Amino acid sequence: MLRDDNRTLADPAEAAVSARIAALEQLLGDPHDPDNPFGNAAVLAADERGELVPQAEQALTGFGLNAEFVPRALGGRLDRADNLARVLRPVFRRDPALGLGYGVTSFLAAVAVWAAGSEPQQRWTADLLLGGGRLAIAYHELAHGNDFVRNEFAALPDGADFLLDGRKEVINNSERAEALVLFSRTANEAGPRSHSVLLVDKAALPADRFEHLPRYRTTGVRGCEIGGFAFRRCPLPGDALVGRRGEAVEIALRSFQITRSVVPGMVLGGADTALRTVVGFARQRELYGRTLLGIPHVRSTIVGAFADLLVCDCLCLAATRAVHLLPGQTSVYAAAVKYLVPKLLQEAGYDLSIVLGASFYVRNGDYGVFQKHVRDLPVTSLGHAGSAACQATIIPQLPRLARRSWTLGEAAPPALFRAHEDLPPLDTDRLALAADQDALVASLLSGADRLEGPEGSGSELTAVRAMVRTLVDELHRCRGEVLELSPQDHTALASPHAYAVADRYTLVLAGSACLNVWLEQQAQPSGFLADPRWLTSALARVVRRLGRALPEGAGQEVDWMLEEVLRRHRSARSYDLYDTPLAGRQGET
Repeated sequence: MLRDDNRTLADPAEAAVSARIAALEQLLGDPHDPDNPFGNAAVLAADERGELVPQAEQALTGFGLNAEFVPRALGGRLDRADNLARVLRPVFRRDPALGLGYGVTSFLAAVAVWAAGSEPQQRWTADLLLGGGRLAIAYHELAHGNDFVRNEFAALPDGADFLLDGRKEVINNSERAEALVLFSRTANEAGPRSHSVLLVDKAALPADRFEHLPRYRTTGVRGCEIGGFAFRRCPLPGDALVGRRGEAVEIALRSFQITRSVVPGMVLGGADTALRTVVGFARQRELYGRTLLGIPHVRSTIVGAFADLLVCDCLCLAATRAVHLLPGQTSVYAAAVKYLVPKLLQEAGYDLSIVLGASFYVRNGDYGVFQKHVRDLPVTSLGHAGSAACQATIIPQLPRLARRSWTLGEAAPPALFRAHEDLPPLDTDRLALAADQDALVASLLSGADRLEGPEGSGSELTAVRAMVRTLVDELHRCRGEVLELSPQDHTALASPHAYAVADRYTLVLAGSACLNVWLEQQAQPSGFLADPRWLTSALARVVRRLGRALPEGAGQEVDWMLEEVLRRHRSARSYDLYDTPLAGRQGET
């Protein structure tokens, strides 16, 4: 577990977060209880109907979940990005569509208001959310995808006011939300100053100038009401403008640094359920007179998925805490975590589906929830930026980082890897549009140096040392290739090779996060995360994806890791860094 129990109990802030997580778990109850109105059976039935479980939404309103998205200064509970990701995991663990459809979409929209809105706009938005209301976010358009600076939806200047004209489609909660955050063209000239952000109270819109468009049916998150809306020269007061006119790109890029960092950490909850379902299946299903756990391939697949979750959570931890500690560097880390974590989780889901075999196609019963989570993951992960858009954010920043930081940079503060250490307040004004340094890479180099000293002298670290050397070598290879990229490769028109380098770079960051999370556990070397065997397993997953050979000794930890997987399954504990108690009967699937 990523904490010292005595210190955690003495820390009021951590105790409060842990209490909220426990309360959510208990509120949602045992997922395997067929009579639980929020259990798997109810979730799967609602998914077949294309709706969210109504009682679950009511329960989350009673819990005040929206307060998690509102800053404390405005009466909410939002103060740390890493804690927000943790608190939402129980919801995503039960139903990703519920997590996205009930609240996270509102968070994605509200961040723009917290980042650039006026005091009255922030107060109005906070009151709406704290009262159980919703916001919908409409940055993109079907015709232009992630290239939102080409959006055609217009907010035409009309004196000091605006006239809204155009359509937005594939917008979650477009009809259910009471308010909209719109990315709108406010100037005909091309360029970064052509768009603005508007906060729209739907209740104030004239009915003859605004209409909702038909709902889209989706393969994943089928309970989410994804639709659109159309405006026809609809008047909007000038005080709906968020920030300054022409500032939309800057607001979006600063907002994305927060949302791209946080949402992947929430989505881990759904991957946890997918792994838990397969572990239960493997414990119960017999083949050739033994359970599936007796088959080496099944064992290694389950352990590999568990290691992937730990890799993802290490990177999520670093990215969410960087929003507070390294705001000048968060641009690249947010894009990296938003790109890599969904990719790893989807690959793990595919591997686990092979263990399920024909049961993967079941859409009800004990194992139907697996298919739902696998279907939901790509949609919840996509959000407002797909993988290519995140890589396109990373690539232009690599040459500068390679020249200025990768061999000379200062390592990250230890607090970046200490989950329960306090953080400075979130200050969106300090978020830079491009990273100025790369402390996570510098921490890989400093961590490698520590392993070559007395801290890494034990024989149990032989494989770890070898894989860390491989990561450092991979970093130097990436640096050489980045410095040789053509000027065109520094843009969105970059070659496939540049995208491949960006992919390898994100894996190097993930390896650094894992190494440093483990190093920061060595002050009190006891418990699962202080043991080097999980690190060996995690780094092996990273090194293998880099296409590099594994050293001798990597793989010997499989049985030990499997025992941890089974312990957490029997005792109903989460498969992330936090080893959190879960609601439900012990040992159930």
